[in-house]
Amino acid sequence: MQENSSTIKENTTETISKIADNASKKFTDFKENAGETITNYVGNLKQNVGDNERIVSAVAGGGLITYGLSKGGLFGAAMSLLGGGLLFRGATGHCHVYGAVDKSTAAPTETRVHVQKSVTINKSQAELYQFWRNFENLPQFMNHLESVTVMDDKRSHWKAKAPLGYSVEWDAEATGEVENERISWHSVEGAEIPNSGVVEFLPTTNRGTEVRVTLTYEPPAGKLGALVAKLFGEEPSQQVAEDLRRFKSLMETGLIMNIKGQPSARLAEVAEEFSAKSQAASA
Repeated sequence: MQENSSTIKENTTETISKIADNASKKFTDFKENAGETITNYVGNLKQNVGDNERIVSAVAGGGLITYGLSKGGLFGAAMSLLGGGLLFRGATGHCHVYGAVDKSTAAPTETRVHVQKSVTINKSQAELYQFWRNFENLPQFMNHLESVTVMDDKRSHWKAKAPLGYSVEWDAEATGEVENERISWHSVEGAEIPNSGVVEFLPTTNRGTEVRVTLTYEPPAGKLGALVAKLFGEEPSQQVAEDLRRFKSLMETGLIMNIKGQPSARLAEVAEEFSAKSQAASA
């Protein structure tokens, strides 16, 4: 009798163990399949919401969720549900209402961003070209650049600041040069932000040289990434204009003014040096 009871217990334990293992396996498979299904679903959604609308939807959605959670009750739940819908709309770029009426406010799928900026500097083509061609000089006036390391006559390694305190790195290759006139480049394969461009040093009818920068780049997360970067003041169109202004100041005066027009640390150092020399001369 005891043997039968022991055998039944063992069989029962073994059966329960098998059921638990089987249930665990099915649950794991379900999670994997569910994750893949959700990923495929979101990935297959057609973007029909413009980038500006996506940002507004995401911000409004987050606000409504927070407001709804703080209110509680049926009203709060309704607000949170509405906020979740707006957040989904902003994150995926898809609106089911737009889809139902075949409407789209999204821009064409072109994700590359093109920038062209120029500035006239009261210096010769040769002087400006020679300074720029030594790429390790560029972080002196390009605030978004942390460093440039020249590897050989053609290739260099670049490290730049990105929004939210991050940084990006890539290798670039000079693709064409006309001494004292132009330098063109492109990033090598595998760059975190593929980019290419040209800087031209053009004679003007008056004294000075027009420095024109033309840049094409592929922002992370496409156009939305460019818009987010712009919100943080770190979008290349803004950077290029500010960098050229600082380049002009550096080449014409030897000083660099910051965005608000206040003297940079370098200006303060020069002022101190000038003051010290003046005092020594008068002594």
